[in-house]
Amino acid sequence: METKYYTSAVERTVDVGLRSFMLKVYNYMALGLCVTALTAWMTLNTSLFGLFFTQTGMTGLGWVVLLAPLAMVFLFNHVVTRGTALQVQMTFWAFAALIGISLSPIMLLYTASSMTRVFLITAGTFGAMSLYGYTTKRDLTSLGSFMIMGLWGVIIASIVNIFLKSPAMYYVVSYISVAVFVGLTAYDTQMIRNMYYASDDEDILMRKAAAGALSLYMDFINLFINLLRIMGDRR
Repeated sequence: METKYYTSAVERTVDVGLRSFMLKVYNYMALGLCVTALTAWMTLNTSLFGLFFTQTGMTGLGWVVLLAPLAMVFLFNHVVTRGTALQVQMTFWAFAALIGISLSPIMLLYTASSMTRVFLITAGTFGAMSLYGYTTKRDLTSLGSFMIMGLWGVIIASIVNIFLKSPAMYYVVSYISVAVFVGLTAYDTQMIRNMYYASDDEDILMRKAAAGALSLYMDFINLFINLLRIMGDRR
């Protein structure tokens, strides 16, 4: 009886700790989305827009901002490994702000009502798949590997279509991207849950919470952008 009671107590402690950890991940992600939305709005509605974009395209600084998030992904991985929890968080907020600047022109292309509608659809889809990834007993490693291969295919096809400028390929890539990031949302959620079990140091858990938030944040942003391409109403 004592052994069963002890085991039950440990399981309850793990459950409480896991819920607390996942709550931190989702809070970081939600705040990151807020930073992105606020930065995009400020860029679009202030003189900042002219620093990055013109009527004919992007300025030199605009190209730097567009490419900076790619470099920051590698920087983020380095900071997660060697930095403090505060440095990891600050890098995440900076990444979210840069994404907001780079996405601000989208607000000029689509109506506010369609962006709101697509955001709600994205939130519902993301929430359902993240819940699945959190609760399923199935190992999603094989699904994740398949989705990552699909992601590379999407990246290559997108680069090719920059030169081809094919409307058909544009929509095909968008539909495939939606499927890829739907799958990655479930996979990443399960991986984040597993990260909790792999660590018991509080500082490491804080850093991993921010790292997990970045993964889910990128899934959400990419899912939103591709759904907007498919379902959004242009001005």
